[in-house]
Amino acid sequence: MFSNQIKLSVLLKTTSFLLSMFCWQLVIAQKKIDLTDLKEFNNAGGNWHIAGDVKADYTKNHDLSFTPGTGILVNLPTPNDRKDLYTNFKHGDIDLELDCMMAKGSNSGIYLQGRYEIQLLDSWGVVNPRSSDMGGIYERYDNSRPEGQKNIDGHAPRQNTSKAPGLWQHLKISFQAPKFEGAVKVKNARILSIELNGIIILENIELFAPTAGSVSEVEVATDALRIQGDHGQVAFKNIVIKQMDKPQPVLSDLMLTVIKGNFEKEADLNGKKESLKKPTAIISTNIDGIPDNGFMAKYAGTIHIKEAGKYQFRMVTRGGTGTLKINNQQLIYFGNSRQDSSIVLPTGDFPFEVAFSKYMDWVKSSLIVYTEGPGIREFIISDPTNIPVDLPDPILIQANENTILRSFIDLPNKKRIVHAVNVGSPQKINYTFDMDNGSIFQLWRGDFLDATRMWTGRGDGTAKALGSVLYLGPPTFPINQMSSSTTPWKTDTTGMEFTTKGYTLDDKGFPSFKFKILGASVTDKIKVLEKGYGIQHEILVEKNTKNLSWRLADAKAIVEISPGLFIVDDKSYYIRVENSESLHPTIREQNGRKELIAPIQDKLTYSILF
Repeated sequence: MFSNQIKLSVLLKTTSFLLSMFCWQLVIAQKKIDLTDLKEFNNAGGNWHIAGDVKADYTKNHDLSFTPGTGILVNLPTPNDRKDLYTNFKHGDIDLELDCMMAKGSNSGIYLQGRYEIQLLDSWGVVNPRSSDMGGIYERYDNSRPEGQKNIDGHAPRQNTSKAPGLWQHLKISFQAPKFEGAVKVKNARILSIELNGIIILENIELFAPTAGSVSEVEVATDALRIQGDHGQVAFKNIVIKQMDKPQPVLSDLMLTVIKGNFEKEADLNGKKESLKKPTAIISTNIDGIPDNGFMAKYAGTIHIKEAGKYQFRMVTRGGTGTLKINNQQLIYFGNSRQDSSIVLPTGDFPFEVAFSKYMDWVKSSLIVYTEGPGIREFIISDPTNIPVDLPDPILIQANENTILRSFIDLPNKKRIVHAVNVGSPQKINYTFDMDNGSIFQLWRGDFLDATRMWTGRGDGTAKALGSVLYLGPPTFPINQMSSSTTPWKTDTTGMEFTTKGYTLDDKGFPSFKFKILGASVTDKIKVLEKGYGIQHEILVEKNTKNLSWRLADAKAIVEISPGLFIVDDKSYYIRVENSESLHPTIREQNGRKELIAPIQDKLTYSILF
């Protein structure tokens, strides 16, 4: 009896250990830097601090301050303390994701492996960015070249999507480390992509050597992440590292079975005979001897998992639909042309099956299966040449002058704005106005519009912003009648007597949108601010007899940081109200959200800075 208890105890402990090891493997590929203190870093200098909150005055150079707490990493260099910061861990291939805040005029950088600098700079308002601007890949030195030509291989962002000082910016970097066979480098380092505030600004850049300011000219397989500390004031939070150096899953022993016919669901296969069965090396719809029309192709084999964890699979088809099974579990079913699913797998070999049904004769067939897993970047596990080549060329609209284009716009909540007016400017500040609600619902910094869906073939009328979008929420009327400070804000037209009156253009091409509401005539004159810092509203109201108020913002958080200057939604953008001392804009709470409201008589002027 006692012996059996010992065996049971050992079994439970072993099971617990294996389970904990498996869970550890699930999360080890992703690491969030602990910012409760500086223990994640090697011998941090006195210029580095841990903070609970941070702010930077966008009007003053190098003016960043913090309050006590945890969760934010802050660099405040001084003449005596200006050390760079190094992580305790070393990295090879990684995805790095973080939020950063720049002080006005500030300059810093992130050095991958301490050697390859991604620039951090206050680039607010820059129209034509250089390699030294926010998100650029800094130049390297080549001393063998003539004077004045030594700086080479810098890479400027495609467009400037950087925000104002004092606002949080989101940066994502995918980095592939150099590869070595022994001491010999056989593959250069590479930036797979850099994304700033939701827009890819650089991708697929080969790094032939370390950039200027590198910790060493000698390249290595792994080294510490380094943050520049000797130049400017900067803050960071939500730093997440994904080590991406684990072995990819591999397919083997694939057997192809083909059944001719048009099959839109699996039940259609009942009683059908196969017309071809043979071993194959790869999953593809390019099958010798089979015309590209009605057929079902099944691939069955083994998938070898070398790293335990959660795996995501994504299938994209053209000309038909497909299914995916792993370890006898069906993950993707016949249906949409784009589907994804996930499965948790331990190490080992498992049955793998993909089926593709081609039943649309008018479309060339294509099947792509993507996968990603713990420490494994997404890659194509099927035939990578099977990507369709007959996709339409993108139709991109640039605003080299003040430009207006009407279209449909799809919102994040899947709703569609059908009377949208898109306004673009050469300062790279753009916005969309909803004529049905008399309000702007999105602004963006960067290039103007992608009209591919709008103008390809029959088109569906939908355009998409090309730059980094600041979404202001579902469009609703910005003006209401307020009988008291607690009057709920109306969001529909019932009893509002709303009528749109279109828009007019001034001599510079800036629009003024006009509408009638509650008996009043309203004009919203909108212009781009000097240097492209944002937009300005000038609201003019005639025949205002009903205590009208204007809602400047509806957000999760709104804080007044100085008279007439408000910061919105965890430091996402600013609102600056002119003559606030006489208008008395107020912040109130409604249904768990904050609203910034100002009474309006005949005029209200305010700006959105982002």
